Amino acid sequence: MTQEQIIEAVEKMTVLELNQLVKAIEEKWGVSAAAVAVAGPAAGPAAEEKSEFNVELTSFGEQKIAVIKIVKEVLGLGLSEAKTMVEGAPVMMKADVKKEDAEAWKTKIEAVGGKVTLK
Repeated sequence: MTQEQIIEAVEKMTVLELNQLVKAIEEKWGVSAAAVAVAGPAAGPAAEEKSEFNVELTSFGEQKIAVIKIVKEVLGLGLSEAKTMVEGAPVMMKADVKKEDAEAWKTKIEAVGGKVTLK
């Protein structure tokens, strides 16, 4: 029997006969006619990781004085400038900060209760 003849025979079968054929094939070869999950499109190249961030002080929390000291230290500001900046939260502390520095600032400020967002 050729492939063409098999196809012609299958085309002439009723739905009930096709169902029985599928079950017989599953039993004979131990396979399943369940739909196979189709993989999505291959992932493209990973998005380039940002190397610079804008550091935004969103809140100074309960420890305003501690946050002022850290802002003064990391930005090299005077005490009154740092105080004005912190009290103005949410405020952009600095733009285009290297990733390592931005994460270090965030860690220091959040350690004393402030909130920082890196954008």
